[in-house]
Amino acid sequence: MKLWQKSTYTVNEKVDKFTVGKDRELDILLAPYDVKGSMAHATMLAEVGLLTEEDKDILLKGLQEIYEEIEKGDFVIEDGVEDVHSQVEMLLTQRYGDVGKRLHSGRSRNDQVLLDLKLYLRDALKEVANNTKALFDTLIEKSEEFKDYLMPGYTHMQVAMPSSFGLWLGAYAESLVDDMVMLKAAFDITDRNPLGSAAGYGSSFPLNRTRTTELMEFQSMAVNVVYAQMGRGKTEYHVANAMASVAATVAKLSMDGCMYAGGNFGFIKFPNEFTTGSSIMPHKKNPDVLELTRAKCNQITSLPTQIMSILSNLPVGYHRDLQQIKEILLPAIEMLNDCLEMTKLMFEKMEPTKDLLEAPIYDYLFSVEEVNKLVLQGIPFREAYVIVGEGIEKGEYNPERSVNHSHEGSIGNLGNDIIKKRMEATYF
Repeated sequence: MKLWQKSTYTVNEKVDKFTVGKDRELDILLAPYDVKGSMAHATMLAEVGLLTEEDKDILLKGLQEIYEEIEKGDFVIEDGVEDVHSQVEMLLTQRYGDVGKRLHSGRSRNDQVLLDLKLYLRDALKEVANNTKALFDTLIEKSEEFKDYLMPGYTHMQVAMPSSFGLWLGAYAESLVDDMVMLKAAFDITDRNPLGSAAGYGSSFPLNRTRTTELMEFQSMAVNVVYAQMGRGKTEYHVANAMASVAATVAKLSMDGCMYAGGNFGFIKFPNEFTTGSSIMPHKKNPDVLELTRAKCNQITSLPTQIMSILSNLPVGYHRDLQQIKEILLPAIEMLNDCLEMTKLMFEKMEPTKDLLEAPIYDYLFSVEEVNKLVLQGIPFREAYVIVGEGIEKGEYNPERSVNHSHEGSIGNLGNDIIKKRMEATYF
């Protein structure tokens, strides 16, 4: 029997299947957090006199046993059991009797699942941040290693100005710093305790929400109980926005990697074992990892829109619609972590091509350098621009293949130390 079910009727089987959805499958991810939240709740209930010390000790012992089963992979949500909360309460009641039924005092499944999600998302955001930082470190390392290797820069997909592998990779590293700001903001919003808001209107029990906030090491609590429940969905939306920010950077980097490894560019190559072949063309070495990363990250960038589509016309209070957010967000977290790990691995093994700019096709990369030389000789910029442009049109353009960029953030002065300090200040 479900926690909410009455003895006067049985729920229709199709209704049960439709309403439960993928909760049993996804709630396995939430199981350790459900137990941790229950331990904090039991401790607080005893402190405010709603549980005896003996009952609290029994519950904590039982919850610890369940937690260890989860850690070993022995915990399952049985057929017919609605969710992780029901399974944990059922096990406690089966093993220790009526004391298991006392644990739910002062809380609802609404604040219980919201708590589980916040605890889960706290750890998930830290994992995404760790993988983002690991990719950042690789890009900075390679930026420094290849800073003297010049490459073409493009605008409108046309040859534009000289760039370098150091400049290219450092740009994506700095982009990840901004993404980390988003992750940290999402973490701060997530890191607020909703427990005690019950079904969204609080409880007549003398709960101590400050105590459970301390026990679960939240930065603070979601104070207003109605707003605490409104945080369901909104929290996930902010997390999704942060994930989408990271994913957009990684998708763009992956696109560059696919393009630059192509035969018409030939800027970079990856070891054979990091590529795949063709069933018909024996010469092919395809960057499938980066192509799949691009696709997966593009999927992730759609998450905020999907979540907001679910939230957009919901009034105040809890609604079952919110269950659907778990089904799109939780798998996406694993997907993003996989993409970050694989992108890091690919760029660790990337080999750039030396002396790219010696090819005649890149002659025009140096046109601005030629204009600037004339300006330094005292010719106004607009006149120098016309002189070089006319030389190009007449076939008299013969540039020197040298670059002298010294300002902050340019080819000769990448500013990676500044970028690293920003990441260190933001990383959590």
